[in-house]
Amino acid sequence: MSPSTLGRTTAAAALAGAAVGVGAFAWGSLVERNRFTVRREVLPVLEPGSRSITVLHLSDLHLAPWQAEKIAWVRDLVRVEPDLVVDTGDNIGHPDAHEALERALEPFRGVAGVYVDGSNDHYGPVPKNPLRYFGGPSGRPHQGPVDLDVDRMHRYFQDDLGWLDLNDRARGLELRGNRLELFGTSDAHLGWDRLDKLPGNVDDLRENVGWQDDPTGPEPLAVAVTHAPYQRVLNAFVTQGADVIFAGHTHGGQVQVPGYGALVTNCDLPRSKVSGLTTWSHARHTAHLEVSAGLGTSIYAPVRFSCKPEAVVVTLTA
Repeated sequence: MSPSTLGRTTAAAALAGAAVGVGAFAWGSLVERNRFTVRREVLPVLEPGSRSITVLHLSDLHLAPWQAEKIAWVRDLVRVEPDLVVDTGDNIGHPDAHEALERALEPFRGVAGVYVDGSNDHYGPVPKNPLRYFGGPSGRPHQGPVDLDVDRMHRYFQDDLGWLDLNDRARGLELRGNRLELFGTSDAHLGWDRLDKLPGNVDDLRENVGWQDDPTGPEPLAVAVTHAPYQRVLNAFVTQGADVIFAGHTHGGQVQVPGYGALVTNCDLPRSKVSGLTTWSHARHTAHLEVSAGLGTSIYAPVRFSCKPEAVVVTLTA
C-alpha cells in the first residue's frame, strides 16, 4: 500500500470513528436518556399464604424544572397501584426543582412510602467534565455548605405524602397482613452513613414495635434501604438480618458497552451488580439486592447509552 493510500485509509477510519462517536452521543443524549421504562421483578420472600406487596422503587430522578416529560411519566406510575414506594434518593437535580418534584410525586399521596437521601438532595449540581464520571467514584462537592432545601423535601415526603424517613433510622410497618422491618442509612457516598447506630436502631425496632406482643402473626420481612450501595453498608445490612436491600446511585453505570457492561459503578460495588436484581452475601448470610439504574442524570452529563432510565416494580410474594 502506497503512503498516499495508507493516509487516505487512516483518515477515512478516523472520520468513521468520529461519526460513530457523534452518533452514539446524540443517541444517548437526545433519545435514550428519555426512554423511561419499567423493570419488573418478583421476589418470593413472604410467608406461605401471605398477600403480595407491590413495591415501586424510585431512584435518582435528578429532576430539573423543565423536565415535563419525566414529571408526567413519574406521575403516571400510579397506574401500577403500589402498596409501598421506596425512594432511594437523588431526587433533586436543580435548586429550583422542588415544585417539579412535588408535582411528580403528588399522585402517591396516601400510598405508604419510605425514603433516604442522596448527596444530590443536599448539594446542587455543578458544571464539570462529564468524562470525570468514568475516572472513579465522584467526590464531595466543593461549593461549601448545603445549598439545596432538603428540609423542604423532607417536609413534603413526611407531611404531605406520609412517607417514613429511614436516614439512619428503623421503622415498622404492616401492609396487607405482612409485617415489615424497615431500616436504612444516610448517604454513604458522602460518608454520612452511621453504621455505628444501625444495630441499636434495629434492636430498638424489634423490641418496641407494635406487633412484638402478638406471636400469632407472620414473621416480619427485613427490608434495608440506602442510596449508595457501598460494600460496608451492604455487609452491615446483611449482618442485621436484611432479607431485601434497595439501593440506587449507580445510574446503572449510565454508559454501558454491549458485551462488556458498565464501565463504572461510582462506588465500590462490583460492576456485575451495577443494576438489577442480584444477591449480596456476607458472613454466611445472603440478602436479595435490588439496585435501580435510576431515572435521571446530572444536567451537566445528560447522556445514557445501553442503559435506559428506569423505575422498578418489585412484587413481594409468598
